[in-house]
Formats: sequence, structure tokens, C-alpha cells
Amino acid sequence: MLLRARIVLPITAPSLEDGAVLISGGTVADVGAWHDLRRIHGGTAVDLGDVVLLPGLINAHCHLDYTHMAGRLRPPRTFPDWIKSILAAKSEWNYSDYAASWLAGASQLLESGTTTVANIESVPELLTDCRAATPLRVHSFVEMTGVRSGRNPEALVQEALRTFRSLDPGTGAFGLSPHAPYSTTPTLLRLAGDTARRDGLRTTTHVAESQAEFEMFMYRRGPMFDWLEHQRPMDDCGLGSPVQHLERCGLLSATHLAVHVNYLWHGDAERLGRSGTHVVHCPKSHTYFGHHRFPREELEAAAVNCCLGTDSLASTLPIRGRPPRLSLLAELRELLGHDATLSPGDALRLATVNGARALGLAGQLGELSTGAQADLIAIPYGGSPAEAAAGVIAHEGRVAASLIAGTWAIPPASP
Repeated sequence: MLLRARIVLPITAPSLEDGAVLISGGTVADVGAWHDLRRIHGGTAVDLGDVVLLPGLINAHCHLDYTHMAGRLRPPRTFPDWIKSILAAKSEWNYSDYAASWLAGASQLLESGTTTVANIESVPELLTDCRAATPLRVHSFVEMTGVRSGRNPEALVQEALRTFRSLDPGTGAFGLSPHAPYSTTPTLLRLAGDTARRDGLRTTTHVAESQAEFEMFMYRRGPMFDWLEHQRPMDDCGLGSPVQHLERCGLLSATHLAVHVNYLWHGDAERLGRSGTHVVHCPKSHTYFGHHRFPREELEAAAVNCCLGTDSLASTLPIRGRPPRLSLLAELRELLGHDATLSPGDALRLATVNGARALGLAGQLGELSTGAQADLIAIPYGGSPAEAAAGVIAHEGRVAASLIAGTWAIPPASP
């Protein structure tokens, strides 16, 4: 199948005006000018018209099962206040509520251009039904805490592994998500890291997300310390930053996704860079909580691969009075609204090639190149090639088409 577009944006190569992409067997066979590829390759040709054709977006951190919590939780006074609010909201839901929320989130991501999502699974029972109901590539990370439940770390890890073994990964994958330093024990963090390395899995953790978490680990004080000191052992606090805590527990590595990383201590960026740990920034959630400016420049100067996630709709605000929706394009607009040093082209890399690298899929996803997976999206656009990246990010609403593994997830409209 040969796809023609007004502009092809490969991400890892210059944009092509009147370009084309040849798809064969679920992968990209060629990328080039339309007149060249049409002459060389026969077979079916699909003219997508006035669109930018680019690789599908990669959402490196999401909570699909909280989608229907959009607008339910107001921005809190402190981060622990928000945790208490979401725990209360979750206690009111049953399996059907979570399943409907998960599927609604997957649909929103698909319609807004995501083709791959790294999702935190707080209700693993959903996975049998929900993963099969979406064409998205879903990398499911089973969430583990253990502090409130008091469950044994070994039991938590083995339960997650049993979940993986009972399911077909399909086009996605599985991983472990020890939730955060404050909601886990050092034993669970070490065990998750050791198990992941042994079994070839990736891990992800919320870390250094809030000032309260930073103060708890650095100084044994603050609202999070006060809230948790009678719920968990606190002998892991007062020893350094949350990032240092993950390093001591052996979790930092090239197969780890550290989510948020808003509050750094001296040398933390270098620790992340040396270990190869990837950092996932969630701009709209960042704005919701009013965090300090995300330290992107400091992280990138330390050779940290930064990518992008949506987080959940439980930590986003309405837009012009409308309920928020899961959209990486909206996250990119939020990012650029707070970071004038970043170009639209470089911003798009965070949601494509950088996300692919974080998931261990560099060269396979997030770019249009020979041999890459045929995950593509088409965004309506009538401007110049030089402004194509900005035009893509400015788009609101449903994409014109989406292709995942060479199959239409959202077919193009008939001419």
C-alpha cells in the first residue's frame, strides 16, 4: 500500500512535500517523493490529500482507568490532599466503572493521534477484556504499592508476573510499576528492579513528583512525612533525594522510566543520565499541581532522554469550560506554552522518537524510516512544509487517519 500526503514528516529526516510512504507487511518499506515511489512501486495507492503524514504518537505515561475522573478532583492545597481525594474516589468504583473509563481513555488517545501507550494498570483484572478491545499498542505496567495493604513484596511481584503470563502481549508489552518511593518499601523497589532485569522487563515509577515528596526524603519533614509516618517505616527518609533513593534501591537503569522528576537535588540529573534512565514529563498534570518549572534543560544537558505522557484526567483542568480529554497534542501545546526555548519540531520528538527509545523500540516506532513499524497518523494541514510540526501540534479534534501495524485503526475518509 502506497500512501500519498501533501507533507510527509518522518521526524528523523527532513519533511517531504508531496511525499509518500510505502507499507508492506506491517512495516515501512520506503519513504520518498510521491512521483519517485509511484513510478517504482505498483499496487494500491491511497491519496490522503491535504494532510501531514507522520509516525503515530507515543504516550510514555498514562492512567487509562482514571479517564472518567476528569473534573472530579479540584487542584489540592498539598499533594497528599490529592492522593487522599483520588483514593476516596477510587473506593466508590467497581469493575465496570474502571473498564468503561479505561476504554474511554483508549478511544480518546486513538482519536487524538496516539498509537502506543505505556499504561499504569491499577486494576490488572481489566487487561483480558480491555487490551483486546483497542488497536493501540499497549505497554501495561502493573502498579504495586504495598504500604497501605501491608502485602509482602514478593507476593506483589509474583502476582504481577502471573498476570503477564496469562495474557497475550499482542503488539504491546508488559512491565512492573512500583508506584512511587513514598508508597512502596525499599524491598519492593529492589525486588522489582531485580525481577525486571532477570526477566527482560521494563519498569516505571513516579518519582520526585512533588515538593512534599522531596521534603519527606530529603529532610524528614513536610505534609507527606506527617501523613505517612504512622503508615510506613520512615527509616528510608533523611538520606537524600527521591532520585538518590531509587539509585540506592537499584532501580535506575536504561530500562527504567522515571515519571515526573520535577524536583532535583545536586547531581540528580547526572545520576539519571549515567544510568540511562528515561524521564517522562506530563505537562498538563504539571500545570494542574502548580509545580516548579520542569527542569528539561538540566536533564537534557546530562544526556537524559526526556519523553512525554498524558498522566490521567484526574489531574487536569477543563479547557475553555470543556471537559479535558486525553491527547498528546494537547500536552505538546501545554509544553510549548510554558517553554519558549523548545521548537515545535523538537517538541514532537519528545512524543515520537524519544518515547520509542524509552520503551526500547528505537528505530521501530516514532519515526518513518525503512524497517520501522507501520504506525502512522494523518493530520489535516494546509500550510507550508516549514511550519508542518507547528501545524500538527495546533490540531484539535480527531485525526484524519490512523494506521497501526499496517492496519487502519481510523480509516481515511472516502474521497
